Amino acid sequence: MKQVPIGVSARHIHLTREHIAKLFGPGYELKVMKDLSQPGQYAAEETVAVVGPKGRFDKVRILGPARSKSQLEISRTDAFGLGLNPPVRESGNTQGTPGIKVIGPAGEVDLTEGVIVAARHIHFHTEDAAKWGITDKRRLTVRTEGERPLIFEDVIARVSDQFALDMHIDTDEANAAGVKTGDMAVILS
Repeated sequence: MKQVPIGVSARHIHLTREHIAKLFGPGYELKVMKDLSQPGQYAAEETVAVVGPKGRFDKVRILGPARSKSQLEISRTDAFGLGLNPPVRESGNTQGTPGIKVIGPAGEVDLTEGVIVAARHIHFHTEDAAKWGITDKRRLTVRTEGERPLIFEDVIARVSDQFALDMHIDTDEANAAGVKTGDMAVILS
């Protein structure tokens, strides 16, 4: 059985160094609140507000370290609240996506694009992927375990020697399946 731990991804934002400086001040460095499941990734102590056409969310957690592109990852429910209709995309694929206003303690940034609903995916270390015969970008079918088992199709395999084994789904998907971070899923195909 190919079991994978689940990581539930709440709304969050990735920021460039330039945007961190505009939001928090020149030379500002994010402070690590806690490490995440992927090596080198962390939830920062800092949060920002995001403002869409119909709504606003305060205290949106920044995930570090700084990225090459700023990107807000939200659930479909969050999108309704903000008045946006972002596509389901792999992280980093932001071309043609909606923008959003980001407000920090030292300033604000108007992103012209960068809002996505993150495609469900599994991070595989190259050794795990090789052991199970899984290649990068392969589309998988996965069943969650627990009280409300669900089958997720079109789960993208992301393979790298920089990754730790972990399946990422958003809060809407986790709520539908009745799972939480640390629960297990099984790869069916």
